[in-house]
Amino acid sequence: MVTGAEMLSVAAFLQGRHAQAFPSFGSERTGAPVVAFCRIDDKEIRLREPIMEPDAIIIQDPTLLHQVEVFSGLKPGDGYILINTSRSFDELGIGEYVSGFQPERLRTVPATELAVKHVGRPLPNAALLGGFAAVTRLLSLESVAAAIRDTFSGRVAEGNVAAATAAYEIVAQEIKAAALNA
Repeated sequence: MVTGAEMLSVAAFLQGRHAQAFPSFGSERTGAPVVAFCRIDDKEIRLREPIMEPDAIIIQDPTLLHQVEVFSGLKPGDGYILINTSRSFDELGIGEYVSGFQPERLRTVPATELAVKHVGRPLPNAALLGGFAAVTRLLSLESVAAAIRDTFSGRVAEGNVAAATAAYEIVAQEIKAAALNA
C-alpha cells in the first residue's frame, strides 16, 4: 500500500495537483496491517500529520474489514470506498454499514486476480489505482498509467498498466450500468 499511495500522489502531481503520500507503521508485530495515506489538493499542502477524516479509502485486504477499524473517520454519504474483492458489500458483511453512502461511490474490484493475470504476481496496487481513478474521477487513467511507468519499467510496468486499465474498465462499466438501471 505504501507504493500504491506513492503512485497515487505521482498521478495527482502529473495532473498539476499537489500531493503527498506517507505510510503509518505501528509498533505491532512484523506482518501487521499497514496504513498509507495520500493527500491530494489543488493548493499547496502544508499539513504533515495522519489523515483522521479521509474522503476515500482503498482496502487492499478485505480480511481486515472485521479486524481493524478501516472505516474510521470516513464520512457516510460523501466518502468513497474501493475494496479489493469480487464479493459484494453484503457478502463481505458490511452492507448495512455502507447503506448511508452514495451507491456510486462504493465499488469492489478483483484487483489481486487482475494483477495475477496481467503481472503474474498477486500485487494489486496498480489495479486498485485504476479502480480508484474510475470511481472517484479525481485522476485520469492516463496519469495513473504514467505514475506506474514512473515507478516500474519494462514488462512489469506494462503488466501493471494493463491491470490498472482492466480495473478502471470494470469499475467504469459497473458505474455506467448502475446509472442506466437507476
